[in-house]
Formats: sequence, structure tokens, C-alpha cells
Amino acid sequence: MDIIKKFGDMVGEKSIRDPEKARKLLLTGYRLQEKRLQLFPDRKLPASGQYVARVVMQNIIKALAKPDDTALVSIFVPGELLTAAGITPYSVEAMSCFIAGTRCEQAFLAQTESEGFPETMCSYHRVFLGASMAGLVPKPKCTIYTNLACDGNMMTFPYLKQKYQIPGFYIDVPYEKNQDSISYVADQLREMKKFLEDVTGKKISEQSVQRAVANSNEAASYYSRQLALRKEHDPVTSLTNELYAIFMCHLLAGSEESLKYTKMLLEDVKKAPKGEGLHILWMHMMPFLQEPVKDVFNYSQNVHIRACDFVADGFQRMQASDPYEALAEKMVNCIYNGSVKQRIRRAQELANLTEADGGILFAHWGCKGTIGASSLIKNSLENAGLPTMVLDGDGCNPANSSDGQVSTRLQAYLEMLSEGKEEKRS
Repeated sequence: MDIIKKFGDMVGEKSIRDPEKARKLLLTGYRLQEKRLQLFPDRKLPASGQYVARVVMQNIIKALAKPDDTALVSIFVPGELLTAAGITPYSVEAMSCFIAGTRCEQAFLAQTESEGFPETMCSYHRVFLGASMAGLVPKPKCTIYTNLACDGNMMTFPYLKQKYQIPGFYIDVPYEKNQDSISYVADQLREMKKFLEDVTGKKISEQSVQRAVANSNEAASYYSRQLALRKEHDPVTSLTNELYAIFMCHLLAGSEESLKYTKMLLEDVKKAPKGEGLHILWMHMMPFLQEPVKDVFNYSQNVHIRACDFVADGFQRMQASDPYEALAEKMVNCIYNGSVKQRIRRAQELANLTEADGGILFAHWGCKGTIGASSLIKNSLENAGLPTMVLDGDGCNPANSSDGQVSTRLQAYLEMLSEGKEEKRS
């Protein structure tokens, strides 16, 4: 019997009739999972992987259990300011991942379809919208979002702000990467601090903002150091574990937990041996639910993810001395802002640094920016000598892609990489 599927069905069914009970049921399941992670951590993962699983689980529990202390945010909102404000951030993507991991996402996808949201919209957003419409997700204190990277933000967040009748804050990030753009965003972030003070009724000290930014820079330094070691070290990992790193460099950026995670990760990488087999540069989100992808990467001794561009970009070091300018610099210079050439250039840098054998670009359903740029990214990287696969799928709704087709394409690509590696050796 599939216990998770049965639990997910119960949550989905109850959310239609009694969303409060459904949320309590979901919280009970998550709290039991948190206890399991404390008492029986996944020993196949290194210490940093065990730690980050607990931290992210606790974040989701806080968001569901204490909504008056939370902010609903888009993934690229600077977590440092939320850390300084003492607010629990949770994102559309984070909550949808957990809902999908609980196997109750289909009920909420159906809800958004009945309300007229397009099927081609990002499934992370559709799952979250459906859960909100059903009442499973509680009303947060406020919402903060940006136009950065995801066009779904511009539909989801205004809708939820109106639905919940809560304060909202929007950060406009210009396409151009220059000092004028940085100054423009920095002014907005100063306003965001005032907004958070108004919403919470608490003063946010400049020292706490500076401390959060300093934590982010220190975490970025640790992350950069472990990246430089990756060509000689391959710690065991899983797709879920790699996904959690995205949360740490965005949602929990500037926190003591994020800093501790990167310190632990560096130590784990130092201790890990160099793995045999293939070494992959991953680009974009992680399809942590897709069975054939899990079969290849989870706990593998033969196929290793050496870097992920999404995570490496989130752990970028900031140069400006003013904390708001520093955070604005991070947003403006994000690889998902502006020309796709920056994504290509960063992928090449990461591939060279970690000596990756190949790259996989995950073209997530509904992500127009990545899907539209996928051919250019693939061709550019292959011209630079990195064999690259565009893997079509859905990071939140496995029903949107065929396991059989994904398995066939992935296995064929890995066989090609293996043959190419053997030819270089001979």
C-alpha cells in the first residue's frame, strides 16, 4: 500500500469539505516527518543534507502553523530582509513542492482549472493557487513579490493579495544590468524594510539588516570554496537534497541556518571521495518527483551532480558596502534577469570549474523563459564543448510528462556521455 498516496488523497478530499481539518492533517503529517528526520535522519546523505532537510521542514511547518508571522514571497525576493525582520518566508514554489511531495497536488490543479487559470501556467503556481482557493493554505501576514524571472508572479500574487485582502509589496527589477538599476532597486528595498515594519509593528534595526547581508556573503564564500573542490570530491546526494539548497540561498538567505548549512556542506565535500562515472552540471529546477530521474541521481555512485546554476547564482557574493545596494546588486545581476547570455556564460564557468562531463537543462512546464531559451543554451554550451541535454518535464506535477519517455531520453544521453568519456581516455 502506498501510504503517502493514501495520505495525500485524504488531504485532497478533506480540503474540499473542511480545509481547516485538512490543514491540521497536513500539519500532523509534516510534524511526524520532522520528528522522523530528527530521530532517524537519512544516513545515506552527508550531515549537511540531513541538516537542511530538517530546516526546510521546520520552515514549512511554521508557515502553516503560525501564518500571522509569515510572508508569502516569490523565490527571488531577498530573504535577508525577512530574516532581519524575524518573519518566516515561504514561497509558492516551496509550498507547492511539499504539497506535491505529499501527493495531493492533483486536487488543487483541478481547482485552478475550474477557476479558469490556463493549463499552460507554471504548475508550482497552479498548485499553490488551488490550495489557496480551497483554504488549505492559511492567510499570511503579507505578500512580497518581484517580476524577476517568473511571469507567473504577475498573475499569482496580485490575485492572492486581493483574495486574502492583505498588504502587498512589489519589487520592480529592470532588465538592464547597471548602477542605475541597482540604485533603483536599492531604494525599493529600503521601502520594503519600512513596509515590513508597518506590517509587523516592529522596528527592524540596521544592524540586523547588515548582519543578514554579512551572513549571506559568508555563506556565499563557503559555497564558492566547496564548488572549487568539486572536481575532486563527489558527496552523495539526492534531487530533493539539491532542491533544498535553492531554499537556503533564497528564502532563508541571511539566516544562521543558511550559514551553518554552507559550512557543513564545505566540510562534507572535503571529506567526500572523487566518484567514478559521470559528472553533471544541472541547470534550473529539480524534478524531484520524476521517478526515472530519481532512479539515476538519488544516492548514485555513478552519476553525480557537481553544481546547479540556480543555487550557485543564489549564493553569489555581493560587493557593495551598503546592505540595500548589496541586495539590489544580487537581484539585478541574477542570471535569470536580462539576456540569456549570462546564463550561458555562468553555465560554462561552472562546468569548467567542476570539470563536468555534461549538462542537463530542465525545461519546466510553463516556464516560458527557460523553454524559449533552451535551444540557444544547448547549442551554445555544445559549441563550447559541453554535451547538453534539454530535459522536458514538470518539477511539481509528474503527470505532465511520461516516465517512459524521460527514462529513454535520459538513459540515451548518459550512454552518449559515457562513450564520449571512454573515447577521451583511449
